[in-house]
Amino acid sequence: MRTILLPFLNFSESAQGRVVPPSGFTARLTVLTAAAMAFLAVFALALSLATGRLAERWGNELARASTVRISAPEDQVDAQIKATLDVLNTTPGVASARALSRDEEMALLEPWFGPSLPVDTLPLPALIEVIETAEGYDGEGLRLRLAGEAPGAVLDDHSRWRRPLIKAASRLRFLGYVSLILMAGVTAGMITLAANAALAANAQVIRTLRLVGATDSYIARAFERRFTVRGFTGAVIGAFFGTVAVALLPSAQQEGGFLTGLGFSGLQWFWPCVIPLLAAFVAFLATRFAALQTLRRLM
Repeated sequence: MRTILLPFLNFSESAQGRVVPPSGFTARLTVLTAAAMAFLAVFALALSLATGRLAERWGNELARASTVRISAPEDQVDAQIKATLDVLNTTPGVASARALSRDEEMALLEPWFGPSLPVDTLPLPALIEVIETAEGYDGEGLRLRLAGEAPGAVLDDHSRWRRPLIKAASRLRFLGYVSLILMAGVTAGMITLAANAALAANAQVIRTLRLVGATDSYIARAFERRFTVRGFTGAVIGAFFGTVAVALLPSAQQEGGFLTGLGFSGLQWFWPCVIPLLAAFVAFLATRFAALQTLRRLM
């Protein structure tokens, strides 16, 4: 019977595609899952890249800038400022040093205490901004010189701010990448379930195809192709809307701090295009695994 029917069967690409139902619950589930996971993946990727970008910028700024705080009796402040500037200007590795004015100190405190802070009535320390060269300076040596020349001067090289920032950024990046892996796993799991459901629903069709000469690899390829296309289509939709949503986020602003500039930058805007390709690859592997397992059970 199989020998008689084989010459009249056309197992072409179009015929192979008709083995899998073009619509139904499994089709909608696959497209919806891929779209949702791709949408979330864009945000996880944007957060990871933006975190690294902001941490690098903040780390570089804090690494190049230091602060000298002078706390002394009012009649000694000017003398200690002058002594501190003399020490800084003669220290190798210091590019520039200048004392901040009261207006600049007020601007630094305003985001925390508001514009009506009575600066004149508060015993605020004098601040000196220090910008170092690329080579940097010897922090311990500078502290010893300041202790001898200006006892009220305290050097803050911002290392205590820099270390937690870098640590937090690395953890956020790690969590972002873990999120991408988990999304890929969820996508693979849902597509595996959908493919298993489609295979089980077409068990009788699969047995009939086997009777007329179709091989398991032929049947598996039909399901792989259809679910891979569905996964890719859904991921394209999700990645597109995710990229649009990221583009609508506020751009980087000094006042906004970490809550702005969470989008992509430069060539990073091409990264969302990779997500549909990865989704299609995950869909292919998941469907192949499900198809081979189910076809083995149906033997």
